[in-house]
Amino acid sequence: MFKRAAAEMLGLSDIGSVIRREDYDKVDADDYVMHEDNERIYFLIKSKMDEYCFTNHALIHLDGTTALSKKRVLARYPYAYYPVREVLMETAGTVDLDVEIKFKLGEHPFSIDVHKKFITEIKDLYKSLLKIAEITHENNVKLTQAQQSQELASSVLGQTNKLDANLLEQFNGIRQSAFEWMTESHKQYKRKDFGAVFERYINN
Repeated sequence: MFKRAAAEMLGLSDIGSVIRREDYDKVDADDYVMHEDNERIYFLIKSKMDEYCFTNHALIHLDGTTALSKKRVLARYPYAYYPVREVLMETAGTVDLDVEIKFKLGEHPFSIDVHKKFITEIKDLYKSLLKIAEITHENNVKLTQAQQSQELASSVLGQTNKLDANLLEQFNGIRQSAFEWMTESHKQYKRKDFGAVFERYINN
């Protein structure tokens, strides 16, 4: 009940506000952060209807009709499985009260209106999301190249094995090494923790 009423205390409206770190414990999203797994909040936008909680692992989105509504829809989008794409920012015009940041997580589009007094903070978030998108894209390219290399090596060794049965044991050993190499490549290029990116660009 306290956290649902916190929107009024924080002076929130339908236009989002950037929540200060010392007030993270006043929002509902904090209850769903996996602190036990070293997950932490780096950026949080809250309006009367929604909370957008950016952690080092995922975006946690709490969707509700009003700040006092008992029903909330919780969605979690890990960056490793929902790549950040198409990051855009619309600055405020002369008479506009808000700025807008847009992006996709996988195929899920987001468009968040934030009061223009938080323009500096939103610029920091914009740069963070751009960098995460860049890193994810480059890692996906490298992972695809690693998979193609492994498939080519297996194909060549498979053809050799058909010509000489004595190479079977050697082929199986190399195949196991290739599997282990691909497992390590997946760990390396499927990045799950982007805390270092947020720490570099977000000043709070």
